[in-house]
Amino acid sequence: MAEDEPQEDPGLPRDARLETLDERLDQARQAEARRTGGADAKQAAYYKSPAYRVLSVLIAYPAGSALIGYAIGRAVGKPALWVVMLFVGFGLAIWEVYKLSVTGPKQGPEGL
Repeated sequence: MAEDEPQEDPGLPRDARLETLDERLDQARQAEARRTGGADAKQAAYYKSPAYRVLSVLIAYPAGSALIGYAIGRAVGKPALWVVMLFVGFGLAIWEVYKLSVTGPKQGPEGL
């Protein structure tokens, strides 16, 4: 055998103890993933929080509406239409935050 080859003989059958060890390791990993909800459970819980949802709505709705208003304004020939659509976006964002506050946060397995 060469120096950089593993110390196993490829012609020999695999040891049964190693196969059962692999099976038990797979079962343990699956059980841990079910118990913790996956590897990124803490990070995923942050993105499910109501504060993150409110912040994203308050930023995305006005910005998206202003962008749509700018595109329509350029096509129609009214360059100030983005300002009107910006206020429409703010109104929609406030409405969405109101709906979120009335329904309350959704209770998940993490308690959020």
